[in-house]
Order: sequence, then structure tokens, then C-alpha cells
Amino acid sequence: MNIVVDGYNINYKISGPDDAKGTIVMLQGWGTSLDLYDFVSGTVDDAYRFVQFDFPGFGDSEEPREPWNVEAYTEFFCKFMQALEIREAALIGHSYGGRVIIKLAEHDDLPFRITKIMLIDSAGIMPERTPAQKARIRRYKIMRNFLTSKPIHAMFPEVIDYWMSKQGSEDYRNASPMMKKCLVMAVNEDQRESLPKIKQEVLLVWGDLDDATPISDAHLMDELIPDSALVVLEGTGHYSFLQKPQQFRGIIRAYFGADMQEGGAL
Repeated sequence: MNIVVDGYNINYKISGPDDAKGTIVMLQGWGTSLDLYDFVSGTVDDAYRFVQFDFPGFGDSEEPREPWNVEAYTEFFCKFMQALEIREAALIGHSYGGRVIIKLAEHDDLPFRITKIMLIDSAGIMPERTPAQKARIRRYKIMRNFLTSKPIHAMFPEVIDYWMSKQGSEDYRNASPMMKKCLVMAVNEDQRESLPKIKQEVLLVWGDLDDATPISDAHLMDELIPDSALVVLEGTGHYSFLQKPQQFRGIIRAYFGADMQEGGAL
């Protein structure tokens, strides 16, 4: 399905029974499409109304017309919730989706109520860079500025474009020029000061082999979020929920009470 939110054509879908116990909204990881989270939906949509959507610039949704930071995506999400007339929901955030949920904690005037939160291999912690890493970044910036200057680029355009295409993370290389700018703003924002502001109950689910958002991030979040618990899925990486599906299914159903026959709305 599609809906126009703040002038953007947004891809979304909703599953779940008519007599749902409440609403859960899935916030996706960077560069993914909403279908990646069909398994998450399928774990609880027998009991809950489950909402999936593509952020602007992700999946089949229209790109931002200017570079968006995490705050801009947070403001968009609030407008999306209003467009669907969702006034109360639990939130699940994977990777970048976790960034948006953490940013929501800074807002006291949300147009909807967050009941509880699940963060799966969430982004939000900016890693401490070693002196060697800082030196590599400085060298890269000097080289990039030199090679992309008009006189130099004009002499060796194909070689320089090939070199540029091999720089940065896989997410960065696969992104469009506009989304590259959005990603750079995201990864350079450290959200650890926002974590103590989260008022809701939070369950952290993490892969101990995650090399995108390492397990050390999970322990730091668990320490800083006032009401949190951490579950580690051993032997899994950044998509821990897909790598141990049965274990994850038990965790999410227990957390949201999906196995209960009776119960009020979230």
C-alpha cells in the first residue's frame, strides 16, 4: 500500500487481527526494505496490529529532497503516525530504526504514546576512534579533496570515480548521492546522551558477533537506559533476529505477551 505523508509517497503495510491487543510499529535498518521484517511481523501479528513501512529513501519510498539527519527522520515518523491515526503503539527498531526511536526519547510532545520498546542490534553509539583511525580519515579526506578537484578529475575521471566507488562502508557505497549525505550525518551523531531520557521499558536484542553495531554498544545501552534488559543471541551478527528465528520468536512473543489469551491493549 502507499500513502502520501508530508508530500512523500510512502510504501507501507499492515497485518494483524481485527481484535488486536494493540499496535506494534517496525522501524527498519539502513538501506533495507520493509519486506525484510516480514518474519518479525509473523511472530506476533496473530495478536497485534503490525505496521511496516519504508522510510523516505529506503525500499520503495520516495527519497528526501534534501539531506535528512536523524531528527528529520524522527519528525517524519511522527507525521506518518498521525497520517495513520495511531495514537498508541509499541516500537521495534532494527539498526537505524533504533536511532530514530532513541531520538524520540528527547521529545516530550509526541503525537502518540510509546508503550514499550524493542531495540534489535541498534545503532546510536558512535565508536571511539583510535589515533591510527583518525590519521587514516585525515589522509582519506586530503586525497579525496585533491582527486575530486576539477583539474585533477578531468585528467583521470574513470580512475578517480572507480577509487571513490570503493571507499566507505557497503551501506555508503550502495547509497544514492542524497542518501550518502543522510548516512554521513547519522553515523557522526552519538546518541548516548539521549539513552537516559528513555522513559519506556526497553528490551535489547543483540547478536554477539555483530560487527556493525558491536555487542559493547548493547552493554553500554543497557547501562544507560533506566529500564532495560539485554538478551544476547549467541553466534549471530547484525541480523540476529533472522539468524536464530525460533529463539527470537520466543523472545518477542514473551516480551509482548503474545501467548496470553487474555489482556488489555498496549
